[in-house]
Amino acid sequence: MLFFAVFSIKQGDSMRLIHGYDSFGNTCNQKNYRIPNITYSGISTEGKSNVFFMSMWRPFKSMQLCVSTCPDKDLRTPEDVKEFAEQTGSRLCLYNIPVEEYTTINPDMYSKSGPCPKLPIYKSLSVVFRCVPDPRGLAKHFDEKANITSTFLKILNSDGIFRKVLSDVYVSWKEMLALCAIALGVSFIMVMLIRYIASVIVWVIVALAAIGSIVGTAFLWWTYAQERAEVASNNKFHFPILDIDIKNETAFLGFSITATVLTVVLLLVIIVMRSRLVLVVALFHEAGKCLVDLPLLLLQPFWTFLILMLFFVYWIIIYAYMSTAGAAQADYTKEFNSVVYRKSDLVHYMWWYHLIALIWISEFILACQQFIIASTVASWYFTRDKSHLGNPISKSICHLILHHIGSVALGSFIITLVKIPRYILMYIKSKLKNAENDCAKCCLKCCICCLWCLEKFLKYLNLNAYTIIAIEGKSFCPAAKKAFEIISSNVLRVAAINSVGDFVLFLGKIGVMAITCAISVVWFKNIPALHYYAVPVILVCIFSFLIAHCFLTVYEMVIDTLLLCFCEDTQMNDGTDGRAYYMGSSLMDYVKTTHQALAPRSPQGDTELQPYTPVRRKQ
Repeated sequence: MLFFAVFSIKQGDSMRLIHGYDSFGNTCNQKNYRIPNITYSGISTEGKSNVFFMSMWRPFKSMQLCVSTCPDKDLRTPEDVKEFAEQTGSRLCLYNIPVEEYTTINPDMYSKSGPCPKLPIYKSLSVVFRCVPDPRGLAKHFDEKANITSTFLKILNSDGIFRKVLSDVYVSWKEMLALCAIALGVSFIMVMLIRYIASVIVWVIVALAAIGSIVGTAFLWWTYAQERAEVASNNKFHFPILDIDIKNETAFLGFSITATVLTVVLLLVIIVMRSRLVLVVALFHEAGKCLVDLPLLLLQPFWTFLILMLFFVYWIIIYAYMSTAGAAQADYTKEFNSVVYRKSDLVHYMWWYHLIALIWISEFILACQQFIIASTVASWYFTRDKSHLGNPISKSICHLILHHIGSVALGSFIITLVKIPRYILMYIKSKLKNAENDCAKCCLKCCICCLWCLEKFLKYLNLNAYTIIAIEGKSFCPAAKKAFEIISSNVLRVAAINSVGDFVLFLGKIGVMAITCAISVVWFKNIPALHYYAVPVILVCIFSFLIAHCFLTVYEMVIDTLLLCFCEDTQMNDGTDGRAYYMGSSLMDYVKTTHQALAPRSPQGDTELQPYTPVRRKQ
């Protein structure tokens, strides 16, 4: 991965995505290096952030320059071009031609091949840093010049979708970081509230998720209606529209339908599980006892969040360079000397490697957090004298680095192996959405669903495997086997309890994501430089959910680990003298009460709890 990063940085230039480049290989709005045998290369274009095309009729074949300002009015004569340059400082002729000579050079020099632009030049707008004729200004010339704006829009629409998406990420990265910070603050507040007012915050989370989902869905439909009205307005006046407008409309229609379905399902599940939510309050109190002795455990998500953000920033930067990595080559197919950047086949393979690395390393970072929390909670649980805990978090980090980093890497890699086929099938499904083979569509959906279920099960199994690794020091595979056996033998006792707690925490994550998503739609909609502002919205939703997951997963993992330690405790001990349980009386009473409420009939083979022999905490 380091080799690909060095190669991309050396061969690419992320600013070419944003500002484009002129016919001589100079990236706009920055200093440039000289390209051998290419005239006018190596010119500093600082302050010249827009690409200007010499001909509005044939922009694909015309010379293009970096200019500071697009023409804000019609320019019909050389005198108009000179006056515009003197007033704005934006020179529309070749870089080496003084402004004073604009009116003295041969009129034939005003052509698509330069050195001055073909006349007339119509009023233009800066669209993603490209000078595009203003369709409203062209209305009076529409019959004779109808194809001008369409041609320019073809240029913008012909750019690869990955380049446009990355350009959007690059333009909006500051806003995305700010929104991630908002998600961070909301998540931290929610964790603190769960810790201190669990009896209230459980219902607050449920209400927040329900109301947030309803409001968020309504807001998405409103945004879709606005996008649809805007596109319809453009068509009404016969103005050509960018493909990005159509795709924004389509994207928000998909968002709205998906959000509606998920909201209905969520509300139905809340109604069905409302009687069980009371049990979650006591479960959070039990987890709170652990966090009272281990308060620094709540700070663990901060470090995970910081590492994830640093990795995401690194990944985006390298991808920006990778997408522009290519050697500058002279293009002799035009009437003038120009430069194109041609990518090697290696770049296409690098992209797939980079994508896999994104999934694997993200899962690895989250898995490290899971191991540290599981190991710390297990150490706390199996320590009889809680006053002599020492520093279990530091010990867990040392054990991870020195002994179990390979097990965590293997566990995260297994998750990656399941995720990648699911993503591939989802991509194939999107490509076949207009296909008429219903059987193939059904098979794809079934495969995607099965892989999703397998992924969720493996993640749950991995967490429990990390707990066994922390308790017994086993490698990943034997630990996963034992964790599976423990879960299987106690499925009714533990699964029902765990599912209710996980559901409430999932609602908390949905609430954080809904709040951040609503803010992001309002914010990004007003940034004109974005191609598809739906893309940053999606990324913010994903990142905000991951951030909420990092924080709320502390409670989730503490609960899961406590329940697994409970099962391990009942197998190792029987409550008699010399084999006293490690658990507290409140945890045993809670598990008994909840087990009777959710699964009153225990199957044969479940471990029955013997009378509890308490172990008093030493003061």
